[in-house]
Amino acid sequence: MRELTQAPARFWRLDVASRAAALSLGSNAVLMVAKLSVGLMFGSVAVLSDGVDSAQDVFASGLAFFAVRLAMQPADEAHPYGHGKTESLAALSQAALIAGGATFIAVAALRRMFDGGADIDVGPSLAIMAVTAVVNLAVAAYAMRAARISESVAIAADARHLLTNVVQAAGVIFALTLVGITGRQIFDPLVALAIAAYLAYTVARITADALRELIDSSLPDEEVAMIEACLATHEHGLRGFHAMRTRKSGREKHIDLHVLVDPAMTVSAAHLRIEEIESDLRSCIPGAKIAIHVDPDEPDIMERGEAEAAPTERGLHLHKH
Repeated sequence: MRELTQAPARFWRLDVASRAAALSLGSNAVLMVAKLSVGLMFGSVAVLSDGVDSAQDVFASGLAFFAVRLAMQPADEAHPYGHGKTESLAALSQAALIAGGATFIAVAALRRMFDGGADIDVGPSLAIMAVTAVVNLAVAAYAMRAARISESVAIAADARHLLTNVVQAAGVIFALTLVGITGRQIFDPLVALAIAAYLAYTVARITADALRELIDSSLPDEEVAMIEACLATHEHGLRGFHAMRTRKSGREKHIDLHVLVDPAMTVSAAHLRIEEIESDLRSCIPGAKIAIHVDPDEPDIMERGEAEAAPTERGLHLHKH
């Protein structure tokens, strides 16, 4: 009993991304039990199939919760850059699960179109699908807000997964309503094919977002512009910067660059200046992991680093030699 009373307190002690993942896991588990029970009691294969799909959702939400918690673990000796990419892998796993569901729905719909099927018990099926749509919509809204706040790719993928369930439930409700009104079973597989197409589109979006992080794509242009604007304000003591690189790993954003300083500046003075720059950058990009290399502002310094610089190197030189 004590464990039950302490559960809400433990829930609210979690960070926003973990709360969203836990809420998704719990709601999917309840809906799974409800839909499987209704499907077995009233003999509705459509609802029973959606209950099986909810079992898949439970696994996906559990994976998202595990990934979010693991990604929050600090860097260690074996993972010096942290565990952020766990979230990207979880998102890809969610995409694979949704793709499997889309394939199953498409095959079942085509089979129903060509082979026909048993009559559908509309009443109980409509009721449980309506409940499913409302619950998933509420949890998806919370998860999307959590994803925006935490910038968690795993929670963003879970939110999209929940939205696919809302669309799927709405489609089933629409199809069942048409079947109930017209008595024609063809509407059921036609709507199912439309849902499968929507799921395929969602898979493409989740996969693209996850791959961008796994292959270390740069931060969005607007954030890169904010970084450059922040660096451009440091005219006293900082003569320019070059070889800037950015990337995102889970919720962590990484920035590394070379800055040009007066060759006569002492190591101590340069160090203090770099600390000021890092502080300003973190005010622009909160929580960013920053690595800055100091270069003396000498005529051939840019040529020396040319071999290592990226072909699309971004930088600023505040004066000519």
